[in-house]
Amino acid sequence: MIIDPTKLSVKENYKLLTGSILPRPIAIVSTISEDGVCNIAPFSFFTGISSNPPTICFSPARKAKGTLKKDTLMNIEETREFVINMTTVPLLAAMSACATDYPPEVDEFEVSGFTPIPSERVAPPRIKESPINFECKLLQVVPVGRKEAGGSFLVIGEVVMFHIADDIIENYRINVEKLQPLARLAGPYYCGLGDLISA
Repeated sequence: MIIDPTKLSVKENYKLLTGSILPRPIAIVSTISEDGVCNIAPFSFFTGISSNPPTICFSPARKAKGTLKKDTLMNIEETREFVINMTTVPLLAAMSACATDYPPEVDEFEVSGFTPIPSERVAPPRIKESPINFECKLLQVVPVGRKEAGGSFLVIGEVVMFHIADDIIENYRINVEKLQPLARLAGPYYCGLGDLISA
């Protein structure tokens, strides 16, 4: 089948992308507003892009109603700081509770039951229950696509501090079986590691 994306709706293009690009790691991004309100939200359009310096990116979409930015992005543009908290299988329910588009005054730490703990070099708190946290300083925000629903932004940040749970790391290698990473599929579906294959 050959499909012309210009002939499809935003939703249809989204379904093709999210059903094809998988599994996707899930970043739970914690931020804080200038008024001190914490926000956490999951994003599966997320990856690492450089190791010198360590640099990661994620992509918050525009709100469904159009040009409005999500609270996560507004907080990052205000403070230029954020934390990426990696999602694991045991964190599925709490992560899912953060995915709702709450008003800016709502603290998703309270909604989800996640525990905020202080970061070392940035103001936004880390998630205690997450075994890996990346403290980040904003490098750049790149608008992508149209200024309407379906458009998005690419947020690029430098990792200024790693936090790795002692029981999953040895000689700078992460034990993925102990980590139990959770990945996003399409629709309501997620997956764990499954069978490990080496080449």
